[in-house]
Amino acid sequence: MVVLREGMCPGLEEGLVRDLRAADIKTVEDLVSSDMEELAQKCSVSYKALFAIRRVLLAQHTAFPVSGADLYEELLSSTAILSTGNPSLDKLLDSGLYTGEITELSGGPGSGKSQVCFGVAVHISFHLKQSVIFIDTTGGFTASRLLQMLQTETRNTEEQMEALQRIHVFRLFDVYALLDCLYSLRGGGLQQASVGGGSVKAVIVDSVSAVISPLLGGKPNEGMSLMIQVAGVLKTMAKDFNVAALVTNYLTRSGGGEVQPGLGVSWSHIPRTRLLLERVDKAAVFSPSSLRSATLIKSSRQRCHIRAEFDLKWWSRSEDTSSSRKRKLEETDS
Repeated sequence: MVVLREGMCPGLEEGLVRDLRAADIKTVEDLVSSDMEELAQKCSVSYKALFAIRRVLLAQHTAFPVSGADLYEELLSSTAILSTGNPSLDKLLDSGLYTGEITELSGGPGSGKSQVCFGVAVHISFHLKQSVIFIDTTGGFTASRLLQMLQTETRNTEEQMEALQRIHVFRLFDVYALLDCLYSLRGGGLQQASVGGGSVKAVIVDSVSAVISPLLGGKPNEGMSLMIQVAGVLKTMAKDFNVAALVTNYLTRSGGGEVQPGLGVSWSHIPRTRLLLERVDKAAVFSPSSLRSATLIKSSRQRCHIRAEFDLKWWSRSEDTSSSRKRKLEETDS
């Protein structure tokens, strides 16, 4: 409740404030919800002057009402859904990654988080012909891996190179560098990355926990503040520029021994959607399978705790197809 006082806006003088209070109009909310004609008579002021004061106070202190239908229409017109390239993951995510939102992949070592990020980047750059910002904080990014995936999609070297050029890579290894990069992207870097290569439709951070979690142990207050800054700039960037933000997170255990995404409760409210990735055959240490499971643990659109299996080789089938092609060529030559 905002109390009316002298000087809040032009025309709201001491005498008028006194008259308004005598008429039991003490707050901005009281004034804007009153009958202007009746109030003008009570306070011996012109209707036009009182209406002008009301209009200024509305602009300064209250939000203009928007209907739910208008908000929904705005959402439909601004939101795009980006396929991950993997049908099983798309089904879990209700068709794919939504622009304007943050989606999180959490999982332990070897769960396939980075491979999924690579696959998403390749799919958006090659099939959608849009640009991707890929922020690597672990040193796990390799261009050769992306090229291997692209070789599945096309044999044309020029097309492969064009797709690679649409993936803009930043290697950053502390939270301050990450923040500098995100602020720079929000301040104009996204538009620059869009020049000549389609607009930026996805920002991938692999991983957000690698640069934040070390600070939460030693200096928790400072770490928490930096984490909230990272979350804030990612959310505003996703919404203001209509991009999908995809981040990865590590796993930790709760007091009861349950596996859960890291970075604590405060971070858990940041992603709109969260997937937990796990290896299907955890016992196969020496010959690990490429099969992984994904469990939806947070969503505003789907029923949570639904699970699907997918194959990491979906984005790199060139290993199999190239081998079979090579064998066929050898058989033909012989």
